[in-house]
Amino acid sequence: GQFGVGFYSAFIVAKNVSVTSLKAGDTQAWQWSSEGSGSFTISPGPDAAKRGTTIVLHLKDDAEEFLDNARLESIVRTYSDHIGHPIMLALDHQTAKQINSANALWARPKSDITSEQYKEFFGHIAHDYSEPALILHYRAEGRSEYTVLLAVPGEQPFDLFDPERRGRQKLYVRRVFITDDAEILPAYLRFVRGVIDSEDMPLNISREMLQDNPTVARIRKAVTNRVLSELKKCAEGEAEKFAKIWKAFGAVLKEGLYEDMERRDQLYEIVRFETSKGSMASLKDYASRMKPQQTAIYYLTAEDASKVKASPQLEGYLARDIEVLLLTDPVDSFWVRTSLGYEGKPFKSVTQGAADLEGIPLADGSSKPQSQNAGTATLIAAIKQTLGEAVKEVRASARLTDSAVCIVADAMGLDRALEKLLARQGGNAAARSAAILEINPDHPLIVALAEKVKAKGVTLEIEEAARLLLDEAYIMEGEALSDPKGFAQRLTSLMSRTLAAS
Repeated sequence: GQFGVGFYSAFIVAKNVSVTSLKAGDTQAWQWSSEGSGSFTISPGPDAAKRGTTIVLHLKDDAEEFLDNARLESIVRTYSDHIGHPIMLALDHQTAKQINSANALWARPKSDITSEQYKEFFGHIAHDYSEPALILHYRAEGRSEYTVLLAVPGEQPFDLFDPERRGRQKLYVRRVFITDDAEILPAYLRFVRGVIDSEDMPLNISREMLQDNPTVARIRKAVTNRVLSELKKCAEGEAEKFAKIWKAFGAVLKEGLYEDMERRDQLYEIVRFETSKGSMASLKDYASRMKPQQTAIYYLTAEDASKVKASPQLEGYLARDIEVLLLTDPVDSFWVRTSLGYEGKPFKSVTQGAADLEGIPLADGSSKPQSQNAGTATLIAAIKQTLGEAVKEVRASARLTDSAVCIVADAMGLDRALEKLLARQGGNAAARSAAILEINPDHPLIVALAEKVKAKGVTLEIEEAARLLLDEAYIMEGEALSDPKGFAQRLTSLMSRTLAAS
């Protein structure tokens, strides 16, 4: 009853409650007794009463679980472990043991706490005994007074990708545990574990009240900004440490780029990317390496990180020494579509729309030869006629240098990786729009086919080649073929003719 709440909850489990109290210096004790029905009695207490107060709960029949020592100990450790007074559990009439720590680590000065004590504390509250990667411990004063002790774990928590995406920060009010579901930090910072202890909130605050409480709102905003600020400081000053944090939690942090418009600029300073030129590149690093004629930040989204660097759509960009962000986390396909860009430069997919590379010279100083002619145009028309609705368009490519073909998405549609993800989530992986097939007019195979179609027109051989080219483009994309049997037959037929001719 210290804060005026909790005492009447005794009647949830008790059919009768008595309070016996003997004031210091008096010889007569008094006893208050009630069944919780709105009335009470006060009578002289027993002569053997000791100085102080004794509260006795006569439990209801369905509340006998609270006579179990283990159950009582669990409750005390959950809700009152950090109360600044010892709580003793009587094991029998002669012996008792203290069942709370009576010590709130976060209330002590940072200078008095060792790294081992921090590790032990976070192991206790988060069940993670790895060395914390980053610790935030401070006291805020002003309109709201509260203490924060948070840590970024050294390893991924087992529930990091739980669909509920719940935070795991514990809210206390003056060292009394309130809830671990207060959503103090946004979902993309759910890997941060620890406690926030408020001096201002009422102890009887409910979960519903937490959603609209102005003090909680101020704490949420301030603590979130502080966590992001500390992550930025670590990224800029302790690259090796931050690399480990990013490896464990980067995919989760990037969820904020999609969800938190208010702090997107802050997150842009923290997030790191694998690029065609290396790893752990910031957007600031990327911008500093952009070509003078470059008008966009180029990216490629894919599911398979091991194959992304072999994507044929990269060829034209690599040939011009243009850096490309390699995005392989599922959330990447979403945030790049909603972003307005970075420092005035929009994000542009290398697998969607036109390549827009004509104004940027090749890295070796040479210019790209223009092999497209009447034969190439005729071949494009023949391929489109053969493939029909299997492709939306067939066109010459400015992005290919080594490969013969690739597939890209329409500029006004969805990125291929995003479309694949949405189709799979909808339970219909086959529900995909027709792709655009691009051919490399300078590739020897395309040149030979163009000459053949110019000389002999559209033959059965040209039609088979058109279908094989589309199959090849899908295979390089890592996608399943719609007609694997037909592909095998065409490939067998081609090999048979080639061997017979030799």
